[in-house]
Amino acid sequence: MSHLFDVYPIYDIEPVKAQGSYLWDQNGTKYLDLYGGHAVISVGHAHPYYVDMLTKQLNAISFYSNSVKISLQEELAEKLGELSGYPDYKLFLCNSGAEANENALKLASFHNGRTKVISFTKSFHGRTAGAVAATDNPAIVAPINYNKHVTFLPFNDATAAEEGITDEVCAVIVEGIQGVGGIHVCTDEFLQTLRRKCDETGAILILDSVQCGYGRTGKFFSHQFSGIEPDIMSMAKGMGNGFPIGGILISPKFKASYGLLGTTFGGNHLACAAGVAVLDVMKDENLIDNAAKIGEYLFNGIREIGGYKELRGRGLMIGIEYDFPVKDLRNKLLFEHKMFTGVAGTSTIRLLPSLALGQTEADLFFEALKKEVSVAAV
Repeated sequence: MSHLFDVYPIYDIEPVKAQGSYLWDQNGTKYLDLYGGHAVISVGHAHPYYVDMLTKQLNAISFYSNSVKISLQEELAEKLGELSGYPDYKLFLCNSGAEANENALKLASFHNGRTKVISFTKSFHGRTAGAVAATDNPAIVAPINYNKHVTFLPFNDATAAEEGITDEVCAVIVEGIQGVGGIHVCTDEFLQTLRRKCDETGAILILDSVQCGYGRTGKFFSHQFSGIEPDIMSMAKGMGNGFPIGGILISPKFKASYGLLGTTFGGNHLACAAGVAVLDVMKDENLIDNAAKIGEYLFNGIREIGGYKELRGRGLMIGIEYDFPVKDLRNKLLFEHKMFTGVAGTSTIRLLPSLALGQTEADLFFEALKKEVSVAAV
């Protein structure tokens, strides 16, 4: 008898239905989803427009390769450029965040012919060879994943960046807000220093926006708070609201050529239908503004409850760090209050809900958190 390769610690809960910001398990128990399956659910579970778009596409044609014209790709690129504020950047489509970062690093190396990469402490960029080499977690870097070309500098340390980014560096890759690392936000000074040093040295600035992009922070990309423009931005997670899709937005400075990058499944009909549906809903329902509004409401409510060590993030990307391990707190939120949340490390609760989250759902979270934090403080 075959079994799954046991690499995930899983809860004995099986969601079988979802709508908006809620899930139901096989027993009919209702849960509030404040995690979105690792920030993937952007416009809400089973949004009717999204479901209709995918259903119609599936009934028409679900897949063909990039050897033929796929008009949905152009539609996705145009709408993404408009909503993100990067209409002159080009789009390359792939299947995941790791693959997006892999292609971003590869394109940077093709462009300047260099190999050295600068990454930062507590970074997470994916599990494929190039992406995991730039990830600051030795436990997931296999011996085959060569990473001697990568230097890890202190995150948010502008002085270290000044010294470390030289004319030998191929690319600097950074998350605008570190997700797995604990919801740490890049300062304006830090990102502006990275931009300036890359301009001075010819290094390529890659903003990993896989988790902190797609409207989650109250702007389309989190780096837009700092007033900089990267050379390449990687995307995935919220891009397809659950359908696997990733991509990179590429500065006009790069020249394309046949065979430079490639993919079998990237940009397929179903993926593009999902991507277009997400952008349409985000625009029509003002979900970026909602992320900013409800994010501020959540931050204010969490501050009122207190009891934490540090509160970090922007919009609907929130980390609440406590001075105690949060495993029990997370379990109580899940099993007693029926709320999905995430963690980063041992002491930080992560909130990554749908961008359509409402005030009612936020109030339910406040009620549960206030009760459990007051118990933990005793």
